[in-house]
Amino acid sequence: MPASLSLNQARRIALSAQGLDKVRSTAPVSARAVGRTFARLHLVQIDSVNVLARSHFLPFFSRLGNYDRSILHRMAGTHPRRMMEYWAHEASFIRPDHFPDLVLWQKRQWVGARAMDPELRIEVAQRVLAALAAGHPLTAAELTARLGHVEDRPRDNWGWNWNAVKRVLEHLFEQGLVSAASRTDSFERRYTLTAKVLAPRTQGGPTELWQAEPDDGRGADAAAALVRLIDAAAQAHGIGTLRCFADYFRTPLRAAAVAVEQLVDAGRLEPVTVAGWNRPLYRHADAGLPRAARGRALLSPFDSLVFERRRLEELFGFHYRIEIYTPEAKRRYGYYVLPFLLRDGIVARVDLKADRAAGSLIARASHAEPGAPADTAVELAEELQLMAEWLELDRIVVAPVGGLAPALARAVAGLHPL
Repeated sequence: MPASLSLNQARRIALSAQGLDKVRSTAPVSARAVGRTFARLHLVQIDSVNVLARSHFLPFFSRLGNYDRSILHRMAGTHPRRMMEYWAHEASFIRPDHFPDLVLWQKRQWVGARAMDPELRIEVAQRVLAALAAGHPLTAAELTARLGHVEDRPRDNWGWNWNAVKRVLEHLFEQGLVSAASRTDSFERRYTLTAKVLAPRTQGGPTELWQAEPDDGRGADAAAALVRLIDAAAQAHGIGTLRCFADYFRTPLRAAAVAVEQLVDAGRLEPVTVAGWNRPLYRHADAGLPRAARGRALLSPFDSLVFERRRLEELFGFHYRIEIYTPEAKRRYGYYVLPFLLRDGIVARVDLKADRAAGSLIARASHAEPGAPADTAVELAEELQLMAEWLELDRIVVAPVGGLAPALARAVAGLHPL
């Protein structure tokens, strides 16, 4: 009979798996601590919105506090690489050891050049690969100029108005032949051959493997790869449903269900029941159950704890939607809203902006959740102060929007000056 857990126990398992259950150390954050955090998460999602900070920086702040962001640049830009870009949950930094497995299962064909004329695609791909093999990393614009590619494109084209070079680059990126060596200040990828990014020990096989399809005759390889990915997803979640685990790396549900069965048979996953969470659930063999959760964190809208919205609502009673693409007049909570985790609950949400010119961290709206503890405003104020220090901002401004705003403004006023 499956083990039975309370909802609070399930929350603590989930928070422990994500490294969010403990009070942060006050010691300086080392590169080793950042590396351990990334190893635990397996991936961090990338997003171009920079109203506060790039999204891949925020999960490390949530778990470690004030850390040096240049550590991530080194992890993603020096050999041996600890991080590399690829499709996972969405565009993400991933652990390089996951790359060979993900290439077998990621099918983002809409981002690339599959709809192009095949002859043109092959011609451009050959020229792109030759240019990247012969030289240093280049952006799509630099490659376009290097190849002397000229193309007429409609000025009123909606969506991504990519030229053939950019479309082929994304096609090669999805295939695993091309990777990102780094990013420019404007967040453009600098492309290079994947073989130049990966150390030999992480390449996992010949180039042909990176282009393999799950049904191309390598079924055993693909099945084993998915078992490894679902195992990693379950480690990162600690506890969850089949959908939770499949969603972490965006793998197909039906194939993931087979992987889950294999992991149960191998003793890596244990079926459990959780009061109030009425779906088949599994706990990972490595998942810890702390006696209490004492952490505090502002969570990125793209944090791995909040990836799967249904899980978030069932586990924490927190309904969350990103409103970046919602017209301003129709937004309920704000543009870039961060959930606020306090101990074992998500107790508030705050719409944040870093006004770098004015040196201000602005809480544009602040909302407490029903039943939020009495110390929510004080704890949130202290977390905002830590974030302001990390972002090298001089002050915190609390706008009078949202039910929590008056108490938060008073708490901020009572802080020691930055």
